[in-house]
Amino acid sequence: MRTAAPNGNHNGNATPGRNVVIFGGAGFIGSNWAEHLLSFTSAQVHIFDNLSRVGVENNLRWLESIFSSSGRLRITIGDIRDFNSVRRVVASADEIYHFAAQVAVTTSITDPRNDFEVNAAGTFNILEAARASGRRPFLLFTSTNKVYGKLGDHAVDAEKTRYRFQRATGINEEQPLDFCSPYGCSKGAADQYVHDYARLFHIPAIVVRMSCNAGPRQFGTEDQGWVAHFLYSALRDSAVTVYGDGRQTRDVLNVKDLLRAFELLRDNLFVTASNVYNVGGGEANTISLLELLHEIEDLLGKRVPYTLGPARAGDQLVYVTDHAKLTRHTNWRPSRSVRETLLDILAWYESNQGATLRDLVAMPASLTEPAKAA
Repeated sequence: MRTAAPNGNHNGNATPGRNVVIFGGAGFIGSNWAEHLLSFTSAQVHIFDNLSRVGVENNLRWLESIFSSSGRLRITIGDIRDFNSVRRVVASADEIYHFAAQVAVTTSITDPRNDFEVNAAGTFNILEAARASGRRPFLLFTSTNKVYGKLGDHAVDAEKTRYRFQRATGINEEQPLDFCSPYGCSKGAADQYVHDYARLFHIPAIVVRMSCNAGPRQFGTEDQGWVAHFLYSALRDSAVTVYGDGRQTRDVLNVKDLLRAFELLRDNLFVTASNVYNVGGGEANTISLLELLHEIEDLLGKRVPYTLGPARAGDQLVYVTDHAKLTRHTNWRPSRSVRETLLDILAWYESNQGATLRDLVAMPASLTEPAKAA
């Protein structure tokens, strides 16, 4: 069932229990997390999303087609910049997952005010609503590696197909914050607000600084979701634009591994509450833009055409997650390789008759259910 934010919440007919609110619940990570909770727990799931990202309406149709009869799924179409709407949905929440964000560095440069209002002020609204509720709900906020800036204190070697840190194997939570874009600033401000609200107001909140996430239900674009974007472009025989020389290197994390991290963070609150964690695929799952194109060519058995464009402002030559703290606190480790992640995305793409962003806008719900995992 759906509501518009000004009308408040529908309570449905489900029995009281674990009440979960997912801000940005129609997006890539949010819809996967909602499906996981509705499939494997007894949680009541309330999605709050403004549907600003093209294609995510189909994620809601998919979730409704499977779970609407359960009485455990509620959907509110609203904006986190509207404090009254946020306060209403948070009032009875036991758990809050905050994924709603403006996610592109490029967009933050062209419209920094909107970036600030969504990422910083929107997060402040959620924190204030959580504080005002008096319930001290668990809160998990997804931040970004961009809060570490260009990592200029780490020397980098230029190899044939990738950049590599000379000394470090990955970036841990002790890395100084150094914002190099409006996006880095807005997410960094939100990141610090969450961390300090946890300490000052005793809200069991966790900050997750993410690297590159990928998997099914990702509507990859040139600005965000580059692994999926490269694969979709190759499948459609469309040329890819690589900004910079293509040797920029990241660690890739399968969304299924990310969801498992969320579970373990919540299950180990006696250790994890009020902490900041770097979460990513780690050294074993690093790949450069050029290497990803070659991996896709090997997977599909055809050449992927690409052109080079100018490097983007604030782009890190290398970012690799050191997830040792998360592993130490929860025993979490990534389990899926980059190749397996590509296969997961490919299976979802094929099950949706080759649909990507432009097609999903008009697709009926029956065509937007992903392939079932084995």
